[in-house]
Parts: sequence; structure tokens; C-alpha cells
Amino acid sequence: MPTRKLVSFDWAMKKLLRSKANFDILEGFLSELLKDDIHILEILESESNKEEQQDKFNRVDLKVRNQDNELVIIEVQYDRELDYLQRILFSTAKVITEHLSEGDPYSSVTKVISVNILYFNLGQGSDYVYHGSTSFLGIHNQDILQLSESQKTLYRKKEAHQIFPEYYLIKINSFDNIAKDSLDEWIYFLKNEEIKEEFRAKGLEKAKRELDIMKLPEHERRTYERYRDNLHYQASMFETSYTAAVLEGRKEGLLEGKLEGIKEGEKKKAMQIARNLLKTGGLNVQSIAAMTDLSIEDIRIMQTELGNS
Repeated sequence: MPTRKLVSFDWAMKKLLRSKANFDILEGFLSELLKDDIHILEILESESNKEEQQDKFNRVDLKVRNQDNELVIIEVQYDRELDYLQRILFSTAKVITEHLSEGDPYSSVTKVISVNILYFNLGQGSDYVYHGSTSFLGIHNQDILQLSESQKTLYRKKEAHQIFPEYYLIKINSFDNIAKDSLDEWIYFLKNEEIKEEFRAKGLEKAKRELDIMKLPEHERRTYERYRDNLHYQASMFETSYTAAVLEGRKEGLLEGKLEGIKEGEKKKAMQIARNLLKTGGLNVQSIAAMTDLSIEDIRIMQTELGNS
């Protein structure tokens, strides 16, 4: 039996997964990724949670709070961004400050986990899931800084890295479509928008039922199709503009290279003339500089070099 096509995960986050009735789908994905039993308490408002934003940009994100009072930002990104790493750093910092009330002690800082589902190539690396966290390594003894017992009680954390934001980068295009574990089953769905019958990862069974395109009301199915068409269109426009920019950059680079080469050749010729004039000894430095368009400093350097030779 062929696998039935499902709605894309970003569309599901935007339209279907905000309801508490569907939290277990998101919980399944996060549990498999974070290797923990995640329970979502609520969906929180964020800038790109607003639906009108999603009709304009190829970016969807969702901010949720889990049972440990941690904030999880889930973002789907299609467009290539060279400064993407800096942007997710800014996003986590912004979430931290938004959720620290004035007058609260720093021990009240909320842990933020940034989960990024990327449909473009970011950086260089052979893996398709990357995890980033903060730890403090001794530069002399190579030991990891640990929390004291009183800090563990105050922060309610066992390790220092648990205080700081964590980042997950899922590079969808790098996945080879071979599901070796339950997380891979989720990544297969994120890439192919389908779930194989044998998949058993947490949340996928309900995702298969709830995210079926054929079960969408007619008007939502048409809206979804327009959304997917728009994604393809924007991707094509981006590829076209990116290719044009690269070609234009090469063209400008060649032109600049030619001009730079001409300038370099003219300067070498002027310097040779200046050396010959210095050897004759008939003109002062200022006169030679005026005749060759070289700086007085350049002439004096050559004069010193000739004097030492």
C-alpha cells in the first residue's frame, strides 16, 4: 500500500498543532529529539507565531513551555541565511530577557532550547543533526567546571551547561532517507512529508492520522496547496536572484581584478623610473615624487634601500 502524503510540519505547526488536542504530536517529536519525556504545558505568543506573518515569509516558528518550565523554540527555515547562527543566538537571548521580570534574580533565568529545522545547507559538516551547548573547560587541567551543591539547589540543575541555551540544528537536505532510529523516523517525515507503516517513533502514529491531507476540509486543502506553491515559487525566485548575484559578483571581481592589475603594473613601472632617477642623483625626493605620482614616503624607502645596497 503506498504511503499517503501528509501536510508539511511547518503548516501543521501553523494550523493544526496549536490545539491541546494535538500537543502529543509535538511532544513526540521533542521527546525523540531531546531524549526525554517532554510534556507541553502551553503554546506561547512570539513574533512569528502570528498567522499573518506566516503568509509573507518562508519561516515558521513556535514557542512552547514544557513541564520543567523550559522554553522550547521550534523553527522551520527554508531560505538560506549566512548569518543564521547569529540570528538564533539573538532569538534565544531575546526570549530569555522577555521571560525575566524586572527585579527577578538572575537565578530565575529560563532555560531555552532552540530547535531549528533547516531546509538549506548551513555551514560545513557531514552530519544532519547538530547539538550545541555551553560548558567551561579548564585551560590548564582540562577539567569541566561543575556546580557546587548550593548552586545545584538554587538553580535546580545538576550541570552548569543545563543553565545555558541549547541549540539543535537539523539539516534536512543532508538526511539520506535511511531511518536508523526513532529520531530518524521523524526526520524522514520532515523531509518527505510521509510516514512509513513500520515507523513507531513517539507521536508519529497520531501525526499520520491528524496530518493527512485528504482529511483536511476543502477550503483548508486549497489554502495548503497555495501555501506549498508559494514556497516553491519563493524558492525559485531566491535561487534565481542568488545565481544572478553570484554571476554578477564574479563579473565585478574579474573587472576589479583587471583594473587592479593595471594599477599594479603602472606602480611597478613608476617605481623603476624612480629608482633610476635616484641612482643618477640629479633630483631631490620631492621632484621625483611629483614626476612619478609616487608618495614621498615611497621614494624615501627606495632611497634607503639603494643606500644600503
